[in-house]
Order: sequence, then C-alpha cells, then structure tokens
Amino acid sequence: MVQIPNDKRYFRIGEASKIIGVEPYVLRYWEKEFPQIRPKRADSNQRTYERKDLELILEIKRLLYEERMTIEGAKKRLKMAKKKPLRMDQSFLDGLKEELKEVIRVLSTSAS
Repeated sequence: MVQIPNDKRYFRIGEASKIIGVEPYVLRYWEKEFPQIRPKRADSNQRTYERKDLELILEIKRLLYEERMTIEGAKKRLKMAKKKPLRMDQSFLDGLKEELKEVIRVLSTSAS
C-alpha cells in the first residue's frame, strides 16, 4: 500500500512520481488525459501536487494497472464515481418502510 506522507502539503513532480511509483513523464501524460489532475505551478514554474491530487492519481494508477482499464475506461469510471447518487422516489421509500416494519414485526413475535 502506498503511503502519502502526512507531514507535507505540497509535492513536486519528482516526489509525486516516487510516491505514486511512475516516472514523471507518465504524470505529465495523465495530466493531459485526465482533466481532474491540475497541479498548481510554483514560482519556479514547477508542478506542485496536493494530497488530493496524489489520491486521484493513485486511483487512476489502480484503474489502469490493476483493473487493466484503458484510459477511456478509467475516464468513464471516474466520471461515474463523481456523479451524485440517484434520488429515491417516495413510493420506493414507502414500500421499503413497510417491508422494514414487517421484518420488525416478525422478529419481535419470534423473539417472544
């Protein structure tokens, strides 16, 4: 498991590449492919990644290397994960509530 140091807030591209376990050119390529990765630029114009950037990059690496997804597949997965959960309509919730009441009734009578 990769550990992102807690004592630092910002990481230069060399540090980030060592933590992530990929070469700096891979990070630069992923920046072009994944618009979610947007490191800031230091005064020296060097890329500066924050912890949230590294967490996102680790997820991208996992999708590409462990799940063997394509770049396009990883993009779709990240978009799906970002979407808000679907809202449940009231009739579904009412039905669920009735089923739970029935479960409680059955459990309370069998416990007696």
